[in-house]
Amino acid sequence: MEKIEYAKKLGIPVIITDHHLKPEKLPDQAEAIFHIPELSGSGVSYFFSKAIFEHFRSKNNPNYKLLITNFQTDYLSLASIGSVADLVPLLGATRSIVTYGLEAFDKCSRIGLNHIITEAGIRGRKITPYEIGFIIAPRINAVGRLEHALDALRLLCTTSDRRARDLAGHIGIKNRERQDLVIKAVDEARNMVNNPEFAIGKKKLIILESKGWHEGIIGLIASKICEEFYRPTIILTHSDGFMKGSARSIPGFHITNFLRSLKKYLIDVGGHTGAAGFTLEKNKYNNFSAAALKLSNKMIKDKDLERKIEVDVKIPLSKLNLSLAKKIETLQPFGIGNAKPTFYSQVKILELRSFGKKNEHLKMIVRDPKQKLFSFEFNKFYEDTVQNSSLKGRIIDVVYQLDINRWNGNENLRGKLQWYSQL
Repeated sequence: MEKIEYAKKLGIPVIITDHHLKPEKLPDQAEAIFHIPELSGSGVSYFFSKAIFEHFRSKNNPNYKLLITNFQTDYLSLASIGSVADLVPLLGATRSIVTYGLEAFDKCSRIGLNHIITEAGIRGRKITPYEIGFIIAPRINAVGRLEHALDALRLLCTTSDRRARDLAGHIGIKNRERQDLVIKAVDEARNMVNNPEFAIGKKKLIILESKGWHEGIIGLIASKICEEFYRPTIILTHSDGFMKGSARSIPGFHITNFLRSLKKYLIDVGGHTGAAGFTLEKNKYNNFSAAALKLSNKMIKDKDLERKIEVDVKIPLSKLNLSLAKKIETLQPFGIGNAKPTFYSQVKILELRSFGKKNEHLKMIVRDPKQKLFSFEFNKFYEDTVQNSSLKGRIIDVVYQLDINRWNGNENLRGKLQWYSQL
């Protein structure tokens, strides 16, 4: 607010676009310009810039045709990346942005974005929310997490092929560094939670802090720990005399409102229902932590911490085929607000094996009572499974999604395991 007022005093016009929950204080003359709360920041920017173009456009402008094309291709692709990366619901206007933005990737002339795709090794691959969320967006974000986001901006704006190639290479390196830092930090955080002195069984909220965690990855740490232990999670690190915090939540618990109720300990806080960021003074950390744990015990019920598995339909393995998987693909794009259909089956385990460059994935070969063979793949979130030979031959329930593995012109049906339970 102070910076905005200072800019106004200097006679500098200020335009702010945002998609977060409204802060308690708003700048004077603030107006809602687009009444669709589901939009991401990039979605707001896309519609705002398009409205400006529509208002001032002139066919006599030499850039008129180029801008028309860009709003249908390059700008739309960028807006789709931001929408998927920010985990906003793929509904309404956001669904349109992502649907048409994904189609626009083939026509995108933005050199930097094309070099990101090449560096990531997905040139020629159909771009889906998966490619954006797990391959493209993490690279764009990585340099901002570890250094400064300017290099990502330069990459997306450059018209030089050589500069784009160099920047894409640099961002690829930073992404690998980010991955290594996250793996190490998550291991440290997991060990803290598993320490008997932490007493996770008595806590409904996880709060962890470390001087060694990079400020740019604390949100990623919070996401991993929240997912694994199924509790709202707050991760903090130390930064220039202050502490920076990032929070992630479970369904049904509004983490930003929770933190705002503790505002007397905080310098600032902002975010969404499921994610938030904040700053506090170091000398207030102990009081903040104690107050947060006490308040969470009052607000969160035991039943809220029971992980819920949502299943669309029970189906025998004999009904699974490529035709069904391809029909499901017509419902894309999948993501928040438009989840991929989830199935449930009862199967017998025949074999368990690990695969991948670092054996980081597991494969489970199963069959159903009608002798239909099928394979499920999952990551080592279930690390103890592959070591548990006693599971072989057991009857289990499995919850999964169907996936088509396309490679060298071949198509193979496989299941992506979401959950399993011994009977």
